[in-house]
Amino acid sequence: MIFITAKFRVKPEHADRWPEISREFTEATRAEPGCLWYDWSRSLDDPTEYVLVEAFRDDDAGAAHVGSAHFRAARSDLPPYLAETPRIINAKIDQDGWSELGELAVE
Repeated sequence: MIFITAKFRVKPEHADRWPEISREFTEATRAEPGCLWYDWSRSLDDPTEYVLVEAFRDDDAGAAHVGSAHFRAARSDLPPYLAETPRIINAKIDQDGWSELGELAVE
């Protein structure tokens, strides 16, 4: 799978509304056949920072995502709300879902 984590710093005046602002793009991405997950979290330390954790089945699914109409729209629609260019980590991982964190196993 392609595993991606990205940090989005949103302009302070838009931070509380970011889930609404990004909702259309989020829902369209989640509906893609190759999307395994696409989840936002808000930083506990910085209320203007959102962290995106997403995964796509394979290179074809990743290419379909980047080539989609909703991705092209997001490239112009979302940046006006951002304080800076998002930072990203992108890696290919040889698995297709989450593993258990054995060190914190629940009995």
